[in-house]
Amino acid sequence: MYQKSLTEPYCVLIIILLSFTIFIATPAEAASLSGDLLKQPPTEITVSLGNSANELKYEPNHLEFLAGKRYKLKLINPSNQKHYFTAKNFADGIWTQKVEAGKVEVKGAIHEIELKPGAEAEWVFVPLKSGKYGLHCPILGHTEAGMTGDIVIQ
Repeated sequence: MYQKSLTEPYCVLIIILLSFTIFIATPAEAASLSGDLLKQPPTEITVSLGNSANELKYEPNHLEFLAGKRYKLKLINPSNQKHYFTAKNFADGIWTQKVEAGKVEVKGAIHEIELKPGAEAEWVFVPLKSGKYGLHCPILGHTEAGMTGDIVIQ
């Protein structure tokens, strides 16, 4: 007959805590755990904010990323008006290596990128947290006109 010992609940608790330690890491820990992650060539994905016909949309408007893989998101604005790539909750679930625009390189957490007409930017990052995140352009009337999308991290 099996008897439950007093130490059994503590063993379960220790296993749970170790699991969190192993599978949930801060961005700095994720970068150090990855070892050669920064040597890994990023998978490049291009997203157009608007188009030459001035349609208010992202092309593509659905993006999928795998956690732990390095990406370069190339953002372009071929339209004659400015647009934003705004996805705050997504930005909280990734580690940003850098954003490059022109001769400027920005590091740290990025929640929104503004692209003026004809502008381009490259966002290099590693997704850390799985989930589905909303994308929109907060300029008055743009979201309502359909400038929205979704981002999935698996």
